[in-house]
Order: sequence, then structure tokens, then C-alpha cells
Amino acid sequence: MNCQKCRAPLKLDGSLQDLSPSAFDLLTGSRGHIVEPTTSTSRIPFPQERKDLYDKASQDALSPIFKRVIPPPHNSIGSQPAVAASPKAGFKDNPAMSFVMLSESQVVPPQAITNNYSSPNPKHKANAPNLSPDTNQPTPLSQQIESSTRLFEILSARSDIDHPICTECTDLLLTSLQSRLSSAQKERDAYISFLKSLNNTAPSPSELHNAQKSLSEARAAEQKAFSDLLALEKEKADLDVEVAELEAESMALDAEEQEFWRKRNAFALTLSEFQNERDALNAAYDHDAQQLERLQRTNVYNDCFCISHDGHFGTINGLRLGRLAPPQNVEWAEINAALGTAALLLATVADKLGFQFRGYRIKPMGSTSTIEKVEVPSSSSTATASQASSTATITPAATAPSSPSHSQPKPDQNQKITSLDLFSSGDLPLGANKFLHRRLDAGLTAFLDCIRQLGEFVEQSAASMSPSSNTSSPTTKGLGIVKLPYEIKKDKIHGVSIRLGAGTDETWTRACKYALTCCKFLLAHASNVGGRAGKGVGG
Repeated sequence: MNCQKCRAPLKLDGSLQDLSPSAFDLLTGSRGHIVEPTTSTSRIPFPQERKDLYDKASQDALSPIFKRVIPPPHNSIGSQPAVAASPKAGFKDNPAMSFVMLSESQVVPPQAITNNYSSPNPKHKANAPNLSPDTNQPTPLSQQIESSTRLFEILSARSDIDHPICTECTDLLLTSLQSRLSSAQKERDAYISFLKSLNNTAPSPSELHNAQKSLSEARAAEQKAFSDLLALEKEKADLDVEVAELEAESMALDAEEQEFWRKRNAFALTLSEFQNERDALNAAYDHDAQQLERLQRTNVYNDCFCISHDGHFGTINGLRLGRLAPPQNVEWAEINAALGTAALLLATVADKLGFQFRGYRIKPMGSTSTIEKVEVPSSSSTATASQASSTATITPAATAPSSPSHSQPKPDQNQKITSLDLFSSGDLPLGANKFLHRRLDAGLTAFLDCIRQLGEFVEQSAASMSPSSNTSSPTTKGLGIVKLPYEIKKDKIHGVSIRLGAGTDETWTRACKYALTCCKFLLAHASNVGGRAGKGVGG
């Protein structure tokens, strides 16, 4: 025999080699004395419903699927039941090998049992050889081995340990079982403590009622929300179908619009070829006439910014600002240059008078001039209002030329700056689509607002320098009441909107002419203030 764990050869004890039938029955028939744990009946550590559920499950439980069985021996010792063979039985479990069960009286005669086990001489009883029941001969070795093998198989079938095992493996097994026992005891203690805490914190009937009520309300809300979700999904499906139809219609309209603009662009290119030569001649003539007029000026500001008119158009430095129907059409290059020159004029006059625009910064850059719109956050609105009020009440002495470093406010990191164009690309004629000039409309509106602010500042300065203020400075004599020639309200000047998309070409040209007139007024005021200041300093 070998150890079932380490496979080391074993020497069986002498007591297992010469087993009598009664001793074998005693070993194989005993199942061990199971001591039932004594539990206190005063208080059940778990609810009665759980015990009833456990008893019901135990009654309905089936036999285990895998069960270790003991094979029947060829020569049974004692009356043992014939059971199904286990994998350890080997070739002995072949169903073709039939056998006959013999009773104990047939295997060992009563006389032999009496003679062997009731001998009065104990020494003779101990030294008596192990005889066969029928022949009074010693028990064969094969029968002893089969008896021992069957005994170990019975022991292995009744436990999770395969027998036989050696002494060293037994010690290791005992150590392992002891550690498992301690961990099981700890787990049992943890379960007991948790069960006690659970029993102590059991909810009251009112709490259970409230919980059931909340659960029912939640389920009702869930059902309602689910029905609403189904309705919304159905509505979404209908909307998706409608959106698909609208997208198809939009694609068809886009294709039609592209075809229209392609033809329109071809026509515009053909028309511009005929207008270029005429515009070149007109521009050359206007340039020569304006050059002659500029040479006759002696004022520096008038030399730099000559504002006049050419029929229905207002001009600045010979550049017409406005546009009419052919043959009085004006190229966008000329309009952009005129707007850039007007922006430079406005910035120069503001710098001359020491004025800072509220919410705007003019960036004169020729035909690509812009106006930066500065939006101050709410946290800085108070500081901005105080700065604006202090700027609007500048004394006459502050109207002297100031350095460019003081003409613009210090930048603020929290300010939102939007660039507004004072030019247009001019890819399409003016009357093609008014919405193509929205950026230019915003820039023109800001430009008109800057003129209004500077005009109000001039009016306040003139009022402070009037004779009623009891000032005798040479710079204050002869100014009188100063006011812009045309009233400005938002994007309208003298009741005419300066936005391209708000009216016709004629109204826009007239509004531009009014704006240039106001610019000329501001330029004349700056020249007058500068001349009087120079005379006062020289006197």
C-alpha cells in the first residue's frame, strides 16, 4: 500500500491484518457519534420564517449528483450490502462478473468462531494463527489485502480524505484542518455578530409601511415616465420623418440657388468689364479736380482731409462714398478707400481734442479699416462708466493735442473685442443681396455712433467755453453754440439709415453724404480750436 497523498510506501499496523468479521463489521458499521450542539431555546438567533424555509428546502432536496460509492468485494467479510462500484474498484466492478452473497454462517462455521474467540487460555488466543473458516489454515495474503483495501475504501467514501495516509501527511492534514476550523469559527462569529446587529436594527412596522408606500409611488412614477417616454419616442420618429423631408427640400433649393448665383456672377463680370473704362476716366477727372482744390487749401486738416461732394455723392479726398444705379455706380475699392479715410479723419480729430470713444476703437488701415467694439463685463461696468463720465467733462485746456499713448484706453483682459469691418469685398453688385453686407452695416453703424459721441463731446466743450461761464481765455471767444448739422439716432442720420440692407442705394448714398458733412463739421471745429489755442499761446 502507498500513501494517497505523497505516494510513499506504507506498512500497515498488525491490528489491521488479522481482522475478525465482527471487528470488520464494527469498523465499517460505525458512523461516529455525532454530538448535537446545545443551543439555547430561550431566544432563536434567526427568524422563524427562515427556519421554516430551510426545513422545506431540506425536504424537497434531491440526492447529490456525484456520490462516492463502495464496490462490493469478491469474498465478503460479514454481511455487507452490494452497492455500485467506485472508480477505485477497477476490474472487479465488471457487471459480467456475477457473484453470490454468502452469509456469515456460511463463511465461518459457528464452531470455528467459538473455538477461536472463546478459548480460556488468553495466551493461546493471542498466539492463535489466523485460520481460514473452512480449512483451519492461515488467512491468505490476497484476502488480507482485499479486506484492507475495502476497509480503506469505506473510510474514504465516508470522508473527503483518501485513505490510507502516512503519519507525516496526517500531521499536515491535521494542521490544515485546524486552520480551516479556526477560519470557519471566525466566519461563524462574524455571521453571528452580523445577525445580532441585523436583529437589533430591524425596521419597525411604520418604517416598513412607509417603505412599501414609497416603493409603490416610485413604481407608479416609473410607469408614468415609461409611458411618457414612449409618447416622446413616437413624436421623435414623426419629427425625424418631417426633418428628412425638409432636408430634401432644402437640398433642392440649395441647388437652385447655386445655379442662380452662377448665372448672376457671369452677368456681373460682363457688366463690370464695360464699367471699368468709364470709371477709370471718371476717377481720373475727379482726381485732377480734387487735386486742384486741395492745392488751394492752406489749412493742414483741410489739406489732409478734403471733404466735398460730387453730385449726389459725398467725397473725402476725392473718393466718393456712396453708390447709385449705373451710370453713377462707384467701385467698392473707392468706397473702401473713402471709408478708411473717414475713419482716419475721425481718429485724428478725437486725438486732437483728447477724446476717447466709449466702447469703440478706430483702427484706420486704408481700404481695410476696422472698428473694434469693446464690450466690458458687468464686473467692470462701474469703472467704465466713471471713466466715460470723466472723459465727457474735459476742460477746455484738455482740448490741446495729446500724445497718441493717451488716445486709447488700457486694454483689459476681461474685455470682449469684436472687429467690425469698414470695407466690403465687392464680389457682387450692391443691389444683388443686401444680406451680404451685414458686416459692413455693423461697421457703418459703429462709425456713426463714434461721430455722435464726438459731436456730443464738442457740444459740451463749447457749452463750457461759452461767455456765460465767465471765462476770458482767447480760446473761448467766438465759439458760440456748436452742434452737429444733422441729428444722429442709432443707425440713422437725419432720419436716413446708413445700413445698406435698410434702404435703397439712393438713401444709403445720402446717409453717407450726411455723415461726411458731420465729419467736415468736426474737422472745422478742431481747426478752429487749434488756431485759437495757437493765438492764445502766442499773445
